[in-house]
Amino acid sequence: MSTKVGIIGAGGMLRYHAAGFRQAGATVTAVADPAPGAAAKAAAAWDVPASFESVDEMLANADIDAVSIIVPNKFHMPLAIQCLKAGKHVFSEKPPALNAAEVEEMIAAANAAGKKLMFNFNNRARPESIAMKEYIADGTVGKINSAQAKWIRRTGIPGFGGWFTTKALSGGGPVIDLLHMIDLALYFMGYPDPAHVLAQTFNDHITDKGFKGPWGIPDRADGTNDVEAAAHGFVTFKTGQVLTLQVSWAEMIKREEVSVVFQGSKAGGKVERLFGRDGIDETAIDTCELYVQEGGRSVNRSIVTEACEDMGRSASAANFIHAIEGTAEAFNTPDQSLKLMKIIDAIYKSAATQAPVAV
Repeated sequence: MSTKVGIIGAGGMLRYHAAGFRQAGATVTAVADPAPGAAAKAAAAWDVPASFESVDEMLANADIDAVSIIVPNKFHMPLAIQCLKAGKHVFSEKPPALNAAEVEEMIAAANAAGKKLMFNFNNRARPESIAMKEYIADGTVGKINSAQAKWIRRTGIPGFGGWFTTKALSGGGPVIDLLHMIDLALYFMGYPDPAHVLAQTFNDHITDKGFKGPWGIPDRADGTNDVEAAAHGFVTFKTGQVLTLQVSWAEMIKREEVSVVFQGSKAGGKVERLFGRDGIDETAIDTCELYVQEGGRSVNRSIVTEACEDMGRSASAANFIHAIEGTAEAFNTPDQSLKLMKIIDAIYKSAATQAPVAV
């Protein structure tokens, strides 16, 4: 029998989750959203047989084995715990939660329920990332000593006054929203234990509508804009490895760049997406390269992979199903998510205190 999945949240990411689940042979049986009519509209659009206007109602009445969560960040933790306690596997959008303490509660609930808890770190599922990870795993790269993680935008604020720019609902700005490349760098590095973080955040442009991106949610004139617009930082690890990071929704750079560059003991590498226009995937160019020394010469290898416009979103959802069914190794683990959130907590603490933070 195929795994049956219920989806919480009728927003734009639903189509990627549904496509990935179906790609893996699962059945999407229900969608729930508290906004009047939203679940019914999404169910009709994406051929889902049942819709509900509350999570309680879906859990009580829908035939489901697993749940995916696509809602504002504040609700990731309570909904995940509710679904785990109801005996469902959980696949949640990023970030895992608002902070590391919430992730610890989620892990405890997953362990108590004996169910899978995974998060949509979809950039791990990109063909470029999978190819690069294979070179790392087979020893070609050696130990990654240092890495640089970037997700930077020039005009990419996802609406003004909505939940994205309200810290109580989002947990923060681009540091927490665009955490994908920090995660991917850590994934390539073997997810080492962090030691110290030094970081600074900047709020220039966070209320300037000239820096609004082509995606996100409608503006709210009476809303809040109390998150950062950009952040830069440096992380050291107990292994001696180091990571630099730059993330931004609005920063004076040439164009949107999504990348991880690393320097290993045997080879270096880069996974990159450069945008012609901020936020428009069709304008992007993907690059995957390996840097080696051969015969006394510097050689740069281009790694050719299939195109993946959705940046691994559907493949990540498919992996959740395969992991549940035991046919593939999970792309991410709760323990990795906890390390990531501890680093993010430390970024914000370092920026607030103007000092390095021990993790």
